[in-house]
Amino acid sequence: MSSTTSVIRPRLSFWQIWNMSFGFMGIQFGFALQNANTSRIFETLGSDPSNLALYWLAAPITGLIVQPIIGYYSDRTWHHKWGRRRPFFAIGAILASIALCLMPNSPALWMAVGVLWIMDASINISMEPFRAFVGDMLPPAQRTTGFAMQSFFIGIGAIIASFLPWIFTNWFGISNVADEPGVIPDSVKYSFYLGAFMLFLTVMWTVFSTTEYPPEPGVEEKLRNRERKKIDNEDFYAAKFSKLGTVLLVLAAVVAAIVYSTGIEKELYVLSLGFGIFGLVHLLATLYIKQGRSYLGLVNIVKDFNSMPKTMIQLAYVQFFSWFALFAMWIYTTSAVTSHIFRSTDPTSVAYNDGASLVGNLFGTYNGIAALAALLLPILAKYTSRRITHMLALFCGGLGLMSFYFIADPFWLWFSMIGVGIAWASILSIPYAMLSGSLPAEKMGYYMGVFNFFIVIPQIVAGTLLGFMLTHLFNGQSIFILVAGGISMIIAGLLNLLVDDRDEIVIKEKS
Repeated sequence: MSSTTSVIRPRLSFWQIWNMSFGFMGIQFGFALQNANTSRIFETLGSDPSNLALYWLAAPITGLIVQPIIGYYSDRTWHHKWGRRRPFFAIGAILASIALCLMPNSPALWMAVGVLWIMDASINISMEPFRAFVGDMLPPAQRTTGFAMQSFFIGIGAIIASFLPWIFTNWFGISNVADEPGVIPDSVKYSFYLGAFMLFLTVMWTVFSTTEYPPEPGVEEKLRNRERKKIDNEDFYAAKFSKLGTVLLVLAAVVAAIVYSTGIEKELYVLSLGFGIFGLVHLLATLYIKQGRSYLGLVNIVKDFNSMPKTMIQLAYVQFFSWFALFAMWIYTTSAVTSHIFRSTDPTSVAYNDGASLVGNLFGTYNGIAALAALLLPILAKYTSRRITHMLALFCGGLGLMSFYFIADPFWLWFSMIGVGIAWASILSIPYAMLSGSLPAEKMGYYMGVFNFFIVIPQIVAGTLLGFMLTHLFNGQSIFILVAGGISMIIAGLLNLLVDDRDEIVIKEKS
């Protein structure tokens, strides 16, 4: 196979793109319920606000492990009936639906953190192959539309899911406040139950309504036999992995020593752990190469990670600052709104729960805006460029987050979320459209999984640093975390101008 995405697929109809993207609506039911309600569940079960970022680390760490593995093996999967990506859609949907039912019934904080880990892993099993699905099924000229359709369904699913506690309370009279401390309100429980049903239903719609293209001639036989092909330049990669692995282990030790000697937040040990794990993986790959087993999946995963396309590396910086901002928003919006605007930090108070419910509605609003913006982004990109479109969207999101600090009347928060919604629609579509044209067709799933490193790594950094920033820089005032997030998103917009969008050049040459 060629080194780039050379197989040109036929154009698909609107309804074919609709069906292949429909499952993303259910996946976003799961993510939206998680994003809007997890901090609320943790605080209800006794979490201190300064520890929220640490507990949330379960989600990104899970994605860091699961997504490249799922991408790697989905590239190497083929079944004449179920295809390449759809088996992973189905398995993830079943597991995620179970986890969604368990989450609001957690009797203790430690169990809620554990279920978050399981839930995020399960959702990622379904979600990661959906990204590669667009590259598999659509020609370059339709990929922006394909990813935008995914963003549309993400917005629809998220707005409904985010409003569910409010809907159950105001339409059906279900209590939004539990009878006793430490118990999750019924409105939240029923929301998670409905979310589980919708996730399963919509993903299975895509599984049964979409047929995947078979592998190119000769590839199916290769997949079936799982040929043990060794990597080229074994000595070069063994030396490279050994050197990099050693550097990462030394860096892990230095970070751990600084944290230990200064006595700063223990969450920063997670950074040390991350460096250490990456270092050990590189050294393990070195060992396998020296043993003559460079055909193993782990060696190929490490090799491909160190051979990323230029466009992917450029987008990594954009993703880092974009998702650092989003993670700050998801963790601290509830705390910021309830304390800065509703003036309450007591999870049992009416004011706190009113503020927390408003946050769910605000999250629903930005997702609704994203659903509408997703339909307009391809048009704007056509008349400007994908880089300019993404930059403008990120600027809107950054200004929206920073505006929280200046608002006293909750009514004006709805306008802040318009900017966030525009940015969210673009974050979920434009970077993937820019990336897909630079990827080898036979490694689409793997590199889409690796690309999520640059979603997960900023979340881990945020999870380890935000608590420190809240305590030592912002005097416990969560609202300043949102301001920092806004600044981060504007930086992402500026960095986006440096991206080499190869696929867009090809499209313009053909038009």
